[in-house]
Amino acid sequence: MRRDIQSNERAFTSKEAAEEVGIATPTVRKYGQILERNGYEFLKDGDRRIFVQSDIGALIALRDTDKPLDDTAKDLVYQQKERLVEINETEIALTDTYENLPQDPNQLKEILMVLVNELAATREMNVQLTNDMSQLKTTVSRLQQDHHVISSNIANSAQKTQAKIEKLTEQQNTHFESLLQREIQKNESLQKEIQKIQDELEKEWHLQNDFNNRLEEAIQRPKERWEWIFSIFRK
Repeated sequence: MRRDIQSNERAFTSKEAAEEVGIATPTVRKYGQILERNGYEFLKDGDRRIFVQSDIGALIALRDTDKPLDDTAKDLVYQQKERLVEINETEIALTDTYENLPQDPNQLKEILMVLVNELAATREMNVQLTNDMSQLKTTVSRLQQDHHVISSNIANSAQKTQAKIEKLTEQQNTHFESLLQREIQKNESLQKEIQKIQDELEKEWHLQNDFNNRLEEAIQRPKERWEWIFSIFRK
């Protein structure tokens, strides 16, 4: 049986616990079943669960966990058992103290005042720790949401950047293909010009060769005539 409940501690119904944690009432019942399945103890009014502040913390832990719910529930059960052990040890120590209490009413009053002050300080510290834990978990939840948003933005930015790179690459390829086609056309035109020049040079060469042959024949004919005349005189 649980002994970690304070006499003036607030109790929550399932609906109130759902509003406190910020989840649906069926989700509170689901979390309660998971916790009980792993050995967690609730205060009950018949079949209805009664939630106290430590149970609210357990529900928040299940809400914010990144691990499987059963694994987180086992951790919470372990924490509850540790808390109950500490309370039992405190009760034993109080029992021993009670047996050794002085009989003087004034001394007894002073001891009780010290215990009351320490208990009040402990409760205040527990409330502060609970609030700090709740704020920390809220901060972690917000950070997780921010991380999700940042990751989504990074993914979208990377996708847009990749699309731009692909578009620029396509434009460059198109530009290079256009330049290459122009160079090919220029090369073909230049080759045609060179071939035309070669044809004209070859034609000029043939014409010059024909002219040289005719000139040589013209020079050769008078020489033969004079040789014939000289041959007559030799006779």
